[in-house]
Amino acid sequence: MPERRTVALVTLGCARNEVDSEELAGRLAADGWELVEDASDADVAVVNTCGFVEAAKKDSVDALLEANDLKDHGKTQAVVAVGCMAERYGKELAEALPEADGVLGFDDYADISDRLQTILNGGIHASHTPRDRRKLLPISPAERQEADAVALPGHAQVQVQDVAPAPEDLPEGVAPVSGPRAPLRRRLGSSPVASVKLASGCDRRCTFCAIPSFRGSFISRRPSDVLGETRWLAEQGVKEVMLVSENNTSYGKDFGDIRLLETLLPELAEVDGIERVRVSYLQPAEMRPGLIDVLTSTPKIAPYFDLSFQHSAPGVLRAMRRFGDTDRFLELLDTIRTKAPQAGVRSNFIVGFPGETEGDLAELERFLTGARLDAIGVFGYSDEEGTEAVSYDHKLDADVIAERLAHISRLAEELTSQRAEERLGETVEVLVESVDGEDGAVGRAAHQAPETDGQVVFTTSQGLVPGRMVVAKVVDTEGVDLVAEFCDVLGDGPRTPCEEAGR
Repeated sequence: MPERRTVALVTLGCARNEVDSEELAGRLAADGWELVEDASDADVAVVNTCGFVEAAKKDSVDALLEANDLKDHGKTQAVVAVGCMAERYGKELAEALPEADGVLGFDDYADISDRLQTILNGGIHASHTPRDRRKLLPISPAERQEADAVALPGHAQVQVQDVAPAPEDLPEGVAPVSGPRAPLRRRLGSSPVASVKLASGCDRRCTFCAIPSFRGSFISRRPSDVLGETRWLAEQGVKEVMLVSENNTSYGKDFGDIRLLETLLPELAEVDGIERVRVSYLQPAEMRPGLIDVLTSTPKIAPYFDLSFQHSAPGVLRAMRRFGDTDRFLELLDTIRTKAPQAGVRSNFIVGFPGETEGDLAELERFLTGARLDAIGVFGYSDEEGTEAVSYDHKLDADVIAERLAHISRLAEELTSQRAEERLGETVEVLVESVDGEDGAVGRAAHQAPETDGQVVFTTSQGLVPGRMVVAKVVDTEGVDLVAEFCDVLGDGPRTPCEEAGR
């Protein structure tokens, strides 16, 4: 009998990393590894790192050091770094953090089992050597679909040397390889919500962002693979899928059909067992009328707009190599809310960008005040190596950036609380996510994405079950969170108004 090998996956960063971790989990489970939740119970702790901004990098290093401490107190024998920070820095990370027994890049994912076994046996696998992944795919998007030799996490092409296991040979709970770009996947939790990767990489060249250099150029997944993975997730009990990528509005351009998302969304909504489909990461400059129509009028598609505005002052946006301004952004939001008054909108913003003036900050305040956003993330600018903005003149002092960050953050908190109060009296469809005897029942409405946008707290947990979609009436707010009364279970028929449900 083979020796029992255990592994724990610790995931940091965004929902795309969560998908990558479940791909790694699928590959490891298919090769006989036992997955455990607690890193202290694992032979190998694999930390899926984030390399986006300084705070995320620090969290990743802290997680690696914490896992390394388990080698003295638990059964953990090795700690391995994967993910964006490992891909971005490779050997540099390995030299700076000798506590990590291995630093693996995306090219190692297809052979993750062998890599971990080598490290567990005391061997040394050469740390990943970073490279600009934008140069690995053809410049022309139309030619990228044939580039099977490039490792794309979340796509998991079967390479020539790979032997794809037959479905009957896979452990229970592992998604089978159903096509050349369909990943092995094993869920790492029991949440009724799961992310599905729609694409990888980004072709935009925002001057503050290094993501394209280590995630590569944009490439879409095939619609059949996205549908197949969604059906499998539904079989695992998932009720809501969230489509993720670096830029969902570009989906399909490498297939020659920039409107492919508008076609795919209704098909996803019809998957048996799926109650809600959410689309994240939308670029304002690439929004089109047809996509807005589908997002605001298709049953089971959340009228949810995760729009990456970043700023609204024209001069700052141009310096960021982005497009738009306050008035155009407000017009876009007006178009959305004319079609779906309850639509949810969230965005992130950078303050203190090189050259940002007091007038630019006032313009951003004007936009935020008029935008009525449900959730706002605010970040202070910091240099990211490898980006164009590093070379910019007119950098602001750190104390000025901190002051502006604090000011806009306070404004954002006030405005999002006001927006939540505007929803008092609304009837909302809520996916129940947890029911606890002490904490009560908690869920999320259509305008609330996991982790980032607040939640719905029910006044009672009676009649509520995790994974159930229900109708509720908003009766109070707590910051961005809504307090709601349960009205009825959402069925196949028309929605039951709270007044008719006897509440």
